[in-house]
Amino acid sequence: MEAARESMAALLDAGLFASAQTLGSFLVSSSGASNDAGMSMKAESLVLHGDALYGEKEFRRALNAYKQAMQCSRSIPRQATSNIRSSVSATGRSPSPNSSNLLPFNENEVKFKIALCHSALCEHREALQEMEGIPSKVRTLKMNLMLGKLYRISRNSRSAVVCYKECLRHCPYVFEAITALAEMGLSAKEFSLLFSQAPNRGGKLPSDSLDAQRWWNWYVEAQCCIASHDYKGGLDIYLELMQRFPNNVHILLEIAKVEAIIGRNDEAIMNFEKARLIDPNIMTYMDEYAILLKTKFDYIKLNKLVHDMLHIDPARPETCVALAAMWERKDERKALTYAEKSLRVDDRHITGYIMKGNLHLSLNRPDMAVTDFRGAQELRADLRSYQGLVRAYLALAKCKDALFTAREAMKVMHQSAKALKLVGDVHAISSSGREKARKFYESAIRLEPGFLGAALALADLHVAEGRNREAVTLLERYDKPTK
Repeated sequence: MEAARESMAALLDAGLFASAQTLGSFLVSSSGASNDAGMSMKAESLVLHGDALYGEKEFRRALNAYKQAMQCSRSIPRQATSNIRSSVSATGRSPSPNSSNLLPFNENEVKFKIALCHSALCEHREALQEMEGIPSKVRTLKMNLMLGKLYRISRNSRSAVVCYKECLRHCPYVFEAITALAEMGLSAKEFSLLFSQAPNRGGKLPSDSLDAQRWWNWYVEAQCCIASHDYKGGLDIYLELMQRFPNNVHILLEIAKVEAIIGRNDEAIMNFEKARLIDPNIMTYMDEYAILLKTKFDYIKLNKLVHDMLHIDPARPETCVALAAMWERKDERKALTYAEKSLRVDDRHITGYIMKGNLHLSLNRPDMAVTDFRGAQELRADLRSYQGLVRAYLALAKCKDALFTAREAMKVMHQSAKALKLVGDVHAISSSGREKARKFYESAIRLEPGFLGAALALADLHVAEGRNREAVTLLERYDKPTK
């Protein structure tokens, strides 16, 4: 069956997983020799079969195949394999499928594949246990990245930082690691040290290396700013990067996402549209774009966007959230089912939690909304999750919790006018807190003079206290530019 095994490896390399899966069923059921060589061949055949099943997204079956492979390998006496074990490829397959010797079996690679299956099934604890069984000295780049993600899910930030740093030492362009480390508080100076420790690949000229480090440093600084809620600082750096890399879809999307978070909706929509003009099939952050179109009541563009997303990839969580945004106007309960589906697809999709929380508020379920917004905050706190939590607590008449949350937002985002307004909104609920609310609204306007939301809230406060003339004068200042 060696020729069949070689053919199966070729099928897997070609991505023909269905044919590989069928061939694998013949290989693993073959009545080969019961000696050590036969058991070794069966172990590798099971790994190949697992690869085919994984490619077909049959993760539970792939998991079983990999575990059987481990059992077969461990049943072979060590003395029988100690003299023939050698390094194997990153796929865990033998470098020479036609070899007549006992086939080497890379146990660490199979453990990694088992962990990938557990992770795909959202069994993160089991995946972590499997990954921790791989010695740190033999972990590859993808292993360290996977382990970093799992540690972060389990809230073991210290170990996650170690893994992500190791990724950047191997290659400084692992952007997932950059984002994660920035969110966990790594400084720009520490990032630069990691860049200097990375290998100089291809013998680059010093000038080329300096240019790469320059724009890499800009990107890192932008990520650090945004992670620390200095959105203006992050946007300024991204705009500099756009000068260096015009029409960079990734940077355009990052700019649009931040603008959406801080309420610059018109600018965010414009940048999302620019990104779609450059790459019409982009899916990243398109649910954010859909929510913005919904808030602008631009249902023609929203329907077109959802139609395009369904055509590109109906299974993505972004598509589910966009569908929720589209259905919210007609059927909030149906919209909620789509928001819930987005989280079944990816239980760490922040926009799905925010959409679900807002829908629960609309359906008068503030207690469930609290859970949703907390879920978003555990992944990455931003202004929208704070706003949602405050609204939910106020709906539950939990004013102390609302005030604590609003103050936390103000502390975390100390340069945010919208965070100041949030504290003012809580104080404005009671007549005794109106004076404090006024001060926070005025502070928000001083920080961001064009902030219409704070102006409207302050005008409402003036009216509630009988100062109608002050309210009119205030609103006239905002009306003049549009005349």
